This record gives sequence, C-alpha cells and structure tokens, in this order.
Amino acid sequence: MKKVVKFGGSSLASAEQFRKVGEIIHAEKDRRYVIPSAPGKRFSSDTKVTDMLYDCYNSASAHTDITEKLNVIKERYQEIIDGLGLQVSLDEEFETIKNNFENHAGSDYAASRGEYLNGILMAAYLEYEFIDAAEVICFDEDGVFDSEKTNQVLSKRLENMPNAVIPGFYGAMPDGSIRTFSRGGSDITGSIVARAIHADLYENWTDVSGFLVADPRIVKNPQTIETITYRELRELSYMGATVLHADAIFPVRREGIPINIRNTNRPLDPGTLIVENTCRKPKYTVTGIAGKKGFCAINIEKDMMNSEIGFGRRVLQVFEENGISFEHTPSGIDTFQVIVHQDEFMEKEQGVISGLHRAVNPDTIDLESGLALIAVVGRGMRATRGTAGRIFAALAHANVNVKMIDQGSSELNIIVGVSNEDFEAAIKAIYDIFITTEL
Repeated sequence: MKKVVKFGGSSLASAEQFRKVGEIIHAEKDRRYVIPSAPGKRFSSDTKVTDMLYDCYNSASAHTDITEKLNVIKERYQEIIDGLGLQVSLDEEFETIKNNFENHAGSDYAASRGEYLNGILMAAYLEYEFIDAAEVICFDEDGVFDSEKTNQVLSKRLENMPNAVIPGFYGAMPDGSIRTFSRGGSDITGSIVARAIHADLYENWTDVSGFLVADPRIVKNPQTIETITYRELRELSYMGATVLHADAIFPVRREGIPINIRNTNRPLDPGTLIVENTCRKPKYTVTGIAGKKGFCAINIEKDMMNSEIGFGRRVLQVFEENGISFEHTPSGIDTFQVIVHQDEFMEKEQGVISGLHRAVNPDTIDLESGLALIAVVGRGMRATRGTAGRIFAALAHANVNVKMIDQGSSELNIIVGVSNEDFEAAIKAIYDIFITTEL
C-alpha cells in the first residue's frame, strides 16, 4: 500500500510539531511520500513564514536592506534545527535567497522558499530523499499548470524511489523560474503526487479533525463529517468551506484516490474520508451546510418573457460583456433573476442596467442587495422526502425570510437566499433541524 501525506503549516511550525509529524509518518510504513508546507503560526499572534518572506521580498524590491528581516526568518528554521538536533546548515540557502531577492527573482520565488526550506529539514529529519518541486511540478509558458507533463515527469522520478519529500505549493516554468499555486496550494501538490504514484490514499494532515457539518464560528461544536463525496465537497468548498484547497480534488478524482483529512494534534481521530462515490449511508440527511454573504439580485420582469427565444442568453450576455460572472439564475414565466457578487456588480451596475434595457427591453429592473447564500448539501437528500419543507419550516420558526431558492437537478444541494443579517440564524436553524434533531 502507498500513501501520500501532506502536512499543513500549523503541523510544521516548530520542532515539537515536527516530532509529532515524524511519529505519524513512522507509525505506518505505507506513508512513503511527504508534502510539507512552510512553517505556520506557533501561537495566535505569530506570523506565518510565507508572509514573512513576502514582506522581506517587498523590502528588497524597494531597495531596502533585508539582512535583518532575513535573519529573523533564518532564526525560525534554526529553532527547528536545534530542537530536533539536526546536523543541517541553511547558511548557503539563505545566501542564495538573499541574492535572488535583491536581483528581483519574483514574488512567486519568494513565497516558495518557505516550503523549499522546510522540505530540506523534513527530508533530513526523516532520512528520506529530497526532491525540489521545481524539478517535477511543471507550468507552461503562460503560467498554467501542465498536469500531463507533470504526471509523466513525476511518475518517472518516483518510479524507483521508495520514500521522498517533495515541498508543496510551487513548481517551475519552462525557463526554470518559480511558479506557485494560489495560497493553500500544498494541498494541490499532495494530490498531484498521489496521482503520479497511483497512491491508495492521500492523507492531508492539518489542525482540525476533518470537515465539520457547519462553521464552528456560527454553530457551537458542530458534528464532523465522516464520509463525503468529491461532488459534495465541491459544493461546500465553493460556498466557503476551506479545510482543503478546492483544486486539490481534480488530480485524485480522475484516479479514484480517496483523501483523508486528519488532525496532526489528534492522530487517533479518524477524520473525514473524501471519496468519488460510496454506498455508505450518510449519518445525517444533510452532509454539510455552508454559505457566503455579499450577493445581490437583479430582478428582470417582462410580460410574455417565456415566449421570447434567446431571452436568457441575451440577459447573461450583458453580464459577460461587463466581465461579471453569475451565481444563480432563478426564473418564472415573466421574471428572470440573476444572482451576482455585490462588490463585482456595484462597479458596473449602471452599465449592466443600460445593457439589459438594450438587450431585452424589460418592463422593470429591480435590484436587491445585502443577500447571503446558504448551500444545504447532502447525497442523502435524494432518498429523503420533505427535505425542502423541513428547511423552510426551520427558517420560518427562526423568523428568517427566504428571498430565493434554487435546487440543482442532481438533488445534491439546495441553495437558499436570505438577508445578510439573517445569515447566522439561518445556518443555526438548518443545523438544528437536520443534525441536532437526528442525533
């Protein structure tokens, strides 16, 4: 059996955390390929190393002496080296980093050094082979990740390598310059490595014991999701659930490799298993509840709208021409509603309104701002009658007015629109009706 294990920044913030990680890896011989992040916060008021590197590079770009800032970063790593008793020196690495910063190697290069240096330390600590991600994670000339080339290069490199440490978050362009994924991109690297070696499982270790049914900042002590499908996860991630980088799903999904979200500080917790599909019956009707604030609705009314061929296309083309993506488009016989991000729309609202008048000649256009969208997601909803009715009953009982409802054809999720001020109350009400009452 082959496992890829990725550890987040909080799991590698100190020598003590490194020891926990070492114990986890050595507890199972199948944990053979390790993806480290840069050191995260050691305590709440601490600064992540990646942010320190960004700040240091900005100073270099402003032609300010960076010796002191770079020494502070070096001390973070030296604490780990001393705490673990490693016979490793990063002096030459930091000298190279300083020269490259002063020669304007780019912010991607700067950000990637946190993972790069942590990878060197992790490989030394585990006595595993170190592979610079710049040699095996490939981006094309336009800076777009090249999944097939990467898979070929990485598969060949790891073919006869029983153990390895590959830093997360970055790769390289054809000219050798460093290119990073978006923040949190070490999750993606782990997924890429899992695909390349045909792993049996990709373990993603972080500081929580898996996905929670709802945001713990809104619902007190929410239940943990035991098993979730990739499709359910995509819905929840899009609506704000952020334990795993959304793009980390794609490389393993095509190979049918499950992901296990685990807690470095509670290694015995089973966490959440993410799978392509499963016949396991979900514990609750609803798998998860997530949402976002800050939307607005553009309500278009026109008599006999339904008889106009291409009406919806012409409406959405106006938004496309203004560079605005839409979230949902609920409609009726004589009404068509477009839900968009309010901050994107406000800058171009008058242009959109003018464009809509020219495109479809509506009777009226009304705007409603300050909306929040809540996704109620669950594969168990398809086999359960009255799910929508229970949602509305719970919201009515909590005195929450429903502004919009949209259900996908897959019956996997129901989107509910409410006022921003009702957002938290709505999530609590939905959680109570589906989770608390089913416990």
